[in-house]
Parts: sequence; structure tokens; C-alpha cells
Amino acid sequence: MPPHFFQAPRRRLSKCAENEHRNPLIMKLQAFKNLCAALVLSSSAMATLPALAHGAAPARHGGVVQTASDMSFELVPAADGATLYVVDHDDDYDVKQMGGKLTVLNGAEKSEAELKPAGGNKLEARGVKLGKGAKVVAAVTEGRKTTTVRFTIR
Repeated sequence: MPPHFFQAPRRRLSKCAENEHRNPLIMKLQAFKNLCAALVLSSSAMATLPALAHGAAPARHGGVVQTASDMSFELVPAADGATLYVVDHDDDYDVKQMGGKLTVLNGAEKSEAELKPAGGNKLEARGVKLGKGAKVVAAVTEGRKTTTVRFTIR
């Protein structure tokens, strides 16, 4: 028995099919399809990743942290008022050119205090009491720019 008896017969491509495999336009279209498929897969994988660059920084001083204008603000209750720490992308932000106003709503009671620089990244407001469940609005100004940050004390 000849050795080719058990082998499957080779299928010969037609002249037209042979030309399709060698046609540069067909080859470019196939490469474009592969590129599109790779882009779709990689972009869908990137879309599922969490955004790591932005968001509120963790509380460093035991307070409540909120983010506004790409900066993190941590409000910490103090015995004689409140302290607001300012962090910009994990670095302490120099607040000597900042000021503002802190408004506190404890139930029906409303109190306000001026925010003043206290060295480093710290703004202080004296004369306000931050009770549990209090709503706090900090209007922080730097030059002509005002940033409003809202907190709820836990």
C-alpha cells in the first residue's frame, strides 16, 4: 500500500483564493481588524481599573476627609473649634495665603467662624462646636479663588 493512502488528500486552493492570501489590500484589512480587536480588548480592560490618581486621601488626623478642586480637606474637631488640614496629591499644601469661613449647622443651631492659617497645611476656626451629625461648610479662599467643601461629622 502506498504511504499516501492513509493521508488526507491535500486540498488545493483555487487560483482566486491563492491570490486573496497574497493581495496586500486584503492583508492590510486583516491587520486592521486585528488591531481594532486588540484596541477594544485593551480599552475595556483599562475601563474596569479603578482610578488611582484621584480621590480623597485617607484621614491622617482622625477627621473627616472630602475632596474639592483636586485637593483633600480633612476637618478635625478640636476643643475650642476646628482644624482644617489641606493636602494636594499626598503632599501638605502651604496655606499661608489661604483664609475663609467655616459654617456649622448643629440641628437648628448655626455658628460661623473665620478660617485662619495656623502654620504648615493647617487652617483653624475658633469658637465653633462640632457635634455628632453636624453639617459643616468650609468656604476656603486663596487669592480670588474660593473652594467650597461640605462635611458631615460622624
